[in-house]
Amino acid sequence: MTRRKPQPPEPHAMHPQLAADSHPVAALALCDLQLMDDDNYPWLVLVPRVPGARELTDLDAGQRSLLMEEIARCEQLLLDVFQPHKLNVAALGNLVPQLHVHVIARFEHDPAWPAPVWGRVAARPYPPEALVARVRELQSALLT
Repeated sequence: MTRRKPQPPEPHAMHPQLAADSHPVAALALCDLQLMDDDNYPWLVLVPRVPGARELTDLDAGQRSLLMEEIARCEQLLLDVFQPHKLNVAALGNLVPQLHVHVIARFEHDPAWPAPVWGRVAARPYPPEALVARVRELQSALLT
């Protein structure tokens, strides 16, 4: 089995769809932490700053380990701030090939429960004031 090689190094750029669908929260050691613009769920997206990375296997062992630590940190952040019933973690990339990991707080009363969030209900963008408040809340919790 031949391992696919990552694309040649290029300046890191977020896929345009990820940039359009999310808002910056913080720059972690490996990943840009984004808030998905969907007020239906507290939904974070981790985007490793690794040019050409499409799959977990495109990261070296140290990067994969750091990504897992950052996923766990985001899980704990969502648990602490929102006390969800369950967390969903996924790296699908069918529409956006750039490697990214979704960390979603789920509640028994959310509009897609108990199904996956994709394709269940239309995204509900944050009102501007709520977006600012949510980003600040997450940034503050990251510092504690």
